[in-house]
Amino acid sequence: MSKDKLVITPTYNEKENIEAIIRKVISLEGNYNMLIVEDNSPDGTAEIVKRLMKEFPDRLFILERKGKLGLGTAYIDGFKWAMRNDYDYIFEMDADFSHNPDDLLKLHAACANGADMAIGSRYISGINVVNWPMGRVLMSYYASAYVRLVTGMKIQDTTAGFKCYTKKVLETIELDKIKFKGYAFQIEMKFTAWKFGFKIEEVPIIFTDRQEGNSKMSGGIFSEAVWGVIRMKWRSFFRSYKQQE
Repeated sequence: MSKDKLVITPTYNEKENIEAIIRKVISLEGNYNMLIVEDNSPDGTAEIVKRLMKEFPDRLFILERKGKLGLGTAYIDGFKWAMRNDYDYIFEMDADFSHNPDDLLKLHAACANGADMAIGSRYISGINVVNWPMGRVLMSYYASAYVRLVTGMKIQDTTAGFKCYTKKVLETIELDKIKFKGYAFQIEMKFTAWKFGFKIEEVPIIFTDRQEGNSKMSGGIFSEAVWGVIRMKWRSFFRSYKQQE
Protein backbone atom coordinates (compact mmCIF):
# COMPACT_ATOMS: atom_id res chain seq x y z
CA MET A 1 0.00 0.00 0.00
CA SER A 2 1.34 3.41 -0.96
CA LYS A 3 2.62 5.55 1.91
CA ASP A 4 3.46 8.70 0.00
CA LYS A 5 0.44 10.91 0.90
CA LEU A 6 -0.69 11.83 4.42
CA VAL A 7 -3.59 14.11 5.34
CA ILE A 8 -3.20 15.65 8.81
CA THR A 9 -6.43 16.73 10.49
CA PRO A 10 -6.47 18.23 14.00
CA THR A 11 -9.63 17.60 16.00
CA TYR A 12 -11.35 18.96 19.08
CA ASN A 13 -15.03 18.03 19.51
CA GLU A 14 -15.63 16.88 15.93
CA LYS A 15 -17.83 13.83 16.54
CA GLU A 16 -20.45 15.13 14.06
CA ASN A 17 -17.93 15.24 11.21
CA ILE A 18 -15.03 12.90 11.88
CA GLU A 19 -16.38 9.59 10.58
CA ALA A 20 -17.69 11.10 7.35
CA ILE A 21 -14.47 13.01 6.62
CA ILE A 22 -12.32 9.94 7.28
CA ARG A 23 -14.41 7.71 5.03
CA LYS A 24 -14.31 10.31 2.27
CA VAL A 25 -10.52 10.77 2.38
CA ILE A 26 -9.81 7.04 2.56
CA SER A 27 -12.09 6.47 -0.46
CA LEU A 28 -10.22 8.88 -2.74
CA GLU A 29 -8.16 7.56 -5.63
CA GLY A 30 -4.44 7.74 -4.92
CA ASN A 31 -4.24 6.13 -1.47
CA TYR A 32 -4.46 9.10 0.86
CA ASN A 33 -3.64 8.08 4.41
CA MET A 34 -4.89 10.11 7.35
CA LEU A 35 -3.47 11.19 10.71
CA ILE A 36 -5.92 12.60 13.26
CA VAL A 37 -4.22 14.84 15.83
CA GLU A 38 -6.71 14.61 18.68
CA ASP A 39 -6.67 17.09 21.58
CA ASN A 40 -8.55 15.03 24.17
CA SER A 41 -12.04 15.92 22.94
CA PRO A 42 -14.66 15.38 25.66
CA ASP A 43 -17.28 14.50 23.03
CA GLY A 44 -15.78 11.11 22.12
CA THR A 45 -14.08 12.01 18.84
CA ALA A 46 -11.08 9.80 19.66
CA GLU A 47 -13.26 6.74 20.24
CA ILE A 48 -14.81 7.13 16.79
CA VAL A 49 -11.36 7.38 15.20
CA LYS A 50 -10.09 4.29 17.04
CA ARG A 51 -13.11 2.29 15.90
CA LEU A 52 -12.43 3.27 12.32
CA MET A 53 -8.73 2.42 12.66
CA LYS A 54 -9.74 -1.23 12.96
CA GLU A 55 -11.55 -0.91 9.62
CA PHE A 56 -8.66 0.94 7.93
CA PRO A 57 -5.42 -0.52 9.32
CA ASP A 58 -2.27 1.05 7.85
CA ARG A 59 -4.36 3.91 6.39
CA LEU A 60 -5.72 5.72 9.46
CA PHE A 61 -3.71 6.82 12.49
CA ILE A 62 -4.27 8.87 15.63
CA LEU A 63 -1.92 11.08 17.63
CA GLU A 64 -3.50 11.80 21.00
CA ARG A 65 -2.49 14.85 23.00
CA LYS A 66 -3.30 15.78 26.59
CA GLY A 67 -5.51 18.77 25.81
CA LYS A 68 -6.33 21.70 23.55
CA LEU A 69 -2.81 22.92 22.77
CA GLY A 70 -3.39 25.02 19.67
CA LEU A 71 -3.72 24.51 15.94
CA GLY A 72 -0.08 25.27 15.21
CA THR A 73 1.33 22.77 17.68
CA ALA A 74 -1.12 20.14 16.41
CA TYR A 75 0.23 20.52 12.89
CA ILE A 76 3.85 20.65 14.06
CA ASP A 77 3.36 17.37 15.95
CA GLY A 78 1.67 15.93 12.85
CA PHE A 79 4.49 17.09 10.58
CA LYS A 80 7.09 15.44 12.81
CA TRP A 81 5.06 12.21 12.75
CA ALA A 82 4.91 12.40 8.95
CA MET A 83 8.68 12.92 8.73
CA ARG A 84 9.35 9.96 11.03
CA ASN A 85 7.14 7.83 8.79
CA ASP A 86 8.72 9.07 5.56
CA TYR A 87 5.76 10.57 3.69
CA ASP A 88 6.47 12.52 0.50
CA TYR A 89 3.34 14.71 0.41
CA ILE A 90 1.84 16.08 3.61
CA PHE A 91 -1.54 17.86 3.67
CA GLU A 92 -3.30 20.12 6.14
CA MET A 93 -7.09 19.77 6.13
CA ASP A 94 -9.91 20.68 8.51
CA ALA A 95 -12.29 18.04 9.83
CA ASP A 96 -15.52 19.93 9.18
CA PHE A 97 -15.83 19.74 5.34
CA SER A 98 -15.05 23.45 4.95
CA HIS A 99 -12.23 22.01 2.85
CA ASN A 100 -13.59 19.71 0.15
CA PRO A 101 -11.60 16.43 0.30
CA ASP A 102 -11.90 16.09 -3.48
CA ASP A 103 -9.58 19.09 -3.75
CA LEU A 104 -6.76 17.05 -2.21
CA LEU A 105 -6.23 15.65 -5.70
CA LYS A 106 -5.70 19.16 -7.12
CA LEU A 107 -3.25 20.07 -4.37
CA HIS A 108 -1.30 16.87 -4.91
CA ALA A 109 -1.21 17.41 -8.67
CA ALA A 110 0.26 20.89 -8.18
CA CYS A 111 3.09 19.52 -6.05
CA ALA A 112 3.63 16.46 -8.24
CA ASN A 113 4.04 18.87 -11.19
CA GLY A 114 6.71 21.06 -9.63
CA ALA A 115 5.32 23.12 -6.75
CA ASP A 116 6.99 22.74 -3.35
CA MET A 117 3.85 23.93 -1.56
CA ALA A 118 0.29 24.06 -2.89
CA ILE A 119 -2.33 26.26 -1.24
CA GLY A 120 -6.07 25.72 -1.54
CA SER A 121 -6.87 29.36 -2.23
CA ARG A 122 -10.21 31.09 -1.62
CA TYR A 123 -9.08 34.28 -3.34
CA ILE A 124 -6.94 33.38 -6.37
CA SER A 125 -9.99 33.47 -8.68
CA GLY A 126 -12.31 35.97 -7.00
CA ILE A 127 -13.83 35.36 -3.56
CA ASN A 128 -14.95 31.74 -3.29
CA VAL A 129 -16.49 31.40 0.16
CA VAL A 130 -19.91 29.89 0.92
CA ASN A 131 -22.06 30.41 4.05
CA TRP A 132 -19.84 33.00 5.73
CA PRO A 133 -21.41 36.28 6.89
CA MET A 134 -20.15 39.22 4.84
CA GLY A 135 -18.26 40.66 7.80
CA ARG A 136 -16.16 37.53 8.15
CA VAL A 137 -15.52 37.34 4.41
CA LEU A 138 -14.25 40.92 4.40
CA MET A 139 -12.15 40.35 7.53
CA SER A 140 -10.48 37.32 5.95
CA TYR A 141 -9.98 38.95 2.56
CA TYR A 142 -8.46 42.13 3.95
CA ALA A 143 -6.37 40.17 6.45
CA SER A 144 -4.67 38.53 3.48
CA ALA A 145 -4.15 41.93 1.87
CA TYR A 146 -2.63 43.19 5.13
CA VAL A 147 -0.26 40.23 5.29
CA ARG A 148 0.85 40.82 1.70
CA LEU A 149 1.51 44.47 2.50
CA VAL A 150 3.59 43.73 5.60
CA THR A 151 5.52 40.71 4.32
CA GLY A 152 5.87 41.35 0.60
CA MET A 153 4.50 37.90 -0.27
CA LYS A 154 2.44 37.71 -3.47
CA ILE A 155 0.15 34.97 -2.11
CA GLN A 156 -3.54 35.90 -2.41
CA ASP A 157 -4.80 33.66 0.42
CA THR A 158 -2.14 34.07 3.10
CA THR A 159 -4.32 32.69 5.92
CA ALA A 160 -5.44 29.53 4.09
CA GLY A 161 -5.32 26.30 6.07
CA PHE A 162 -5.78 23.80 3.23
CA LYS A 163 -2.31 22.97 1.93
CA CYS A 164 0.05 20.36 0.56
CA TYR A 165 3.75 20.36 1.45
CA THR A 166 6.45 18.33 -0.18
CA LYS A 167 8.74 16.54 2.22
CA LYS A 168 11.69 18.83 1.45
CA VAL A 169 9.78 21.90 2.66
CA LEU A 170 9.09 20.40 6.08
CA GLU A 171 12.62 19.00 6.28
CA THR A 172 14.04 22.46 5.58
CA ILE A 173 11.88 24.52 7.94
CA GLU A 174 13.02 24.36 11.56
CA LEU A 175 9.65 23.37 12.92
CA ASP A 176 10.55 23.99 16.56
CA LYS A 177 11.23 27.65 15.71
CA ILE A 178 7.71 28.28 14.40
CA LYS A 179 6.29 30.68 16.99
CA PHE A 180 2.55 30.88 16.48
CA LYS A 181 -0.06 28.50 17.81
CA GLY A 182 -3.28 29.89 16.33
CA TYR A 183 -4.26 30.87 12.81
CA ALA A 184 -1.14 33.04 12.48
CA PHE A 185 0.66 29.70 12.24
CA GLN A 186 -0.71 29.39 8.70
CA ILE A 187 0.83 32.74 7.76
CA GLU A 188 4.17 31.92 9.39
CA MET A 189 4.53 28.61 7.57
CA LYS A 190 3.90 30.27 4.19
CA PHE A 191 6.24 33.16 5.01
CA THR A 192 9.00 30.78 6.11
CA ALA A 193 8.67 28.63 2.98
CA TRP A 194 8.64 31.79 0.84
CA LYS A 195 11.80 33.12 2.52
CA PHE A 196 13.56 29.84 1.74
CA GLY A 197 12.66 30.34 -1.91
CA PHE A 198 10.33 27.39 -2.32
CA LYS A 199 7.90 27.42 -5.25
CA ILE A 200 4.41 28.13 -3.90
CA GLU A 201 1.34 27.61 -6.09
CA GLU A 202 -2.24 28.62 -5.29
CA VAL A 203 -4.98 26.25 -6.44
CA PRO A 204 -8.53 27.66 -6.59
CA ILE A 205 -11.01 26.05 -4.21
CA ILE A 206 -14.47 26.83 -2.88
CA PHE A 207 -14.47 27.14 0.92
CA THR A 208 -17.77 26.15 2.57
CA ASP A 209 -18.34 27.00 6.22
CA ARG A 210 -18.98 24.08 8.53
CA GLN A 211 -22.49 22.64 8.75
CA GLU A 212 -21.91 20.59 11.92
CA GLY A 213 -20.06 21.41 15.15
CA ASN A 214 -18.72 24.73 16.39
CA SER A 215 -16.12 27.09 14.91
CA LYS A 216 -12.82 27.44 16.81
CA MET A 217 -12.29 31.08 15.68
CA SER A 218 -11.91 33.67 18.43
CA GLY A 219 -10.91 37.29 18.89
CA GLY A 220 -7.62 36.23 20.46
CA ILE A 221 -6.76 34.14 17.40
CA PHE A 222 -7.45 37.11 15.11
CA SER A 223 -5.38 39.43 17.32
CA GLU A 224 -2.43 37.02 17.18
CA ALA A 225 -2.58 37.11 13.40
CA VAL A 226 -2.74 40.92 13.19
CA TRP A 227 0.10 41.73 15.58
CA GLY A 228 2.02 38.53 14.97
CA VAL A 229 2.63 39.36 11.32
CA ILE A 230 4.50 42.53 12.31
CA ARG A 231 6.61 40.67 14.89
CA MET A 232 7.31 37.92 12.36
CA LYS A 233 8.48 40.46 9.78
CA TRP A 234 10.75 42.21 12.27
CA ARG A 235 12.30 38.90 13.38
CA SER A 236 13.03 38.10 9.75
CA PHE A 237 14.54 41.57 9.19
CA PHE A 238 16.87 41.31 12.19
CA ARG A 239 17.98 37.79 11.22
CA SER A 240 18.87 39.02 7.73
CA TYR A 241 20.68 42.05 9.19
CA LYS A 242 22.78 39.89 11.52
CA GLN A 243 23.69 37.54 8.69
CA GLN A 244 25.01 40.50 6.70
CA GLU A 245 27.22 41.77 9.52
